[in-house]
Amino acid sequence: MPTYISLINFTQKGAEAIKDGPNRLAAAKERFRAAGAELKAFYLVTGQFDAVSIVEAPNDEVVAKPVMGTAALGFVRTQTCRAFTEDDYKKMAASL
Repeated sequence: MPTYISLINFTQKGAEAIKDGPNRLAAAKERFRAAGAELKAFYLVTGQFDAVSIVEAPNDEVVAKPVMGTAALGFVRTQTCRAFTEDDYKKMAASL
């Protein structure tokens, strides 16, 4: 199943309500599950972004809906990228 990586920044609203963040994360996991995807991992990170999540979904549309739903709540802003495995990379490079 395709993998997607979301780079996450908290909005001002999200930072002000950070204590409820774990509950919002649990709700996001359920939104992904209901859409047919799985939020496999969530990491709080340092640097340019506040957090990173890794999701597996059957296609772009399935991952986009819960990402948009989460963003619509106003607590985070995301950049979501399709990720390719090392094996995928090797196959693509070999076919050039």
